[in-house]
Amino acid sequence: MISDGLVYVSLAQLMGLEFKARDLSFLARQPQASILAGNHASRLRGRGLNFDELRRYQPGDDLRHLDWRASLRTGKPVVRTFTEERDRPALILVDQRMSMFFGSQRSFKSAVAAELGALAAWMVFNAGDRVGGLVFNDQRIDNVAPLRSRSRIQALCSHIVQHNHQLNAANPDTEGEDQLDKVLQRCLALAGHDHLICIISDFAGAGERTLQLMRQLAAHNDVIAMQVYDPLALNLPKNGRLLITQGQLQVELAVEQRSVHQPLGDFLGGRLKDVATLLRRSQVPLMMFSTARDAQEQLRAELGKRAGGRR
Repeated sequence: MISDGLVYVSLAQLMGLEFKARDLSFLARQPQASILAGNHASRLRGRGLNFDELRRYQPGDDLRHLDWRASLRTGKPVVRTFTEERDRPALILVDQRMSMFFGSQRSFKSAVAAELGALAAWMVFNAGDRVGGLVFNDQRIDNVAPLRSRSRIQALCSHIVQHNHQLNAANPDTEGEDQLDKVLQRCLALAGHDHLICIISDFAGAGERTLQLMRQLAAHNDVIAMQVYDPLALNLPKNGRLLITQGQLQVELAVEQRSVHQPLGDFLGGRLKDVATLLRRSQVPLMMFSTARDAQEQLRAELGKRAGGRR
């Protein structure tokens, strides 16, 4: 299997992204155009000791942060939280399901997701935080517990590469099953509170249960959604033929025919819009990444670094 970085990734490729992630940060002060600016800025708690808010005590909270006056006033234990926690854990969720094994321009969605997962891991590591994650395909979920070490990033990237290399056009497509929800449920069990959670996926099969789980995760954690999409969903070619594969089944469509072009374009574009709308309903910051462009350049733009003139 040839790891060209566009269809299949390599461990060396993902580990080599450390340098490209050095001047990127989820926690830096974001320019106005950034997805993390405005209302979402206060939700990225980061690291440090700045007071944030009072909230109900949860099992595992540091008892030293109990606010006795507020607790006596409300009759229930209340703790003081801070905008920046020291050495907080991060979970990077990387989707390598069959729905990701597609690309009409430049890269496959699965390869873009793999790169984004590695970039996010290096960003967390460079911020001094612990890195872990969940890598999943249609049948399996691999868990890497958060730890601040290069070997832990290598372990996470190794799982990403392993799942990535198992993707094959002959594999059955099981989209529509609830694997994404199972991953979010597993993440919910692992991340009680004060985690940074990056979900990198095309969010195929997302529904109301997905929305509910993301809201639960975001209630006590910083959650960022990174939706990977193919530009074909936004701009279907007006002529030529399009080969669609689903497992062993292959269908060639004449897209110049209006009876084919309009329904297919409406389906692909509508599906992408529906998922994006659902994600926005979750109140989780949403970044969108195209398979037609370099992952690191898009991440830099989404974080607003271009506005500051840095390259």
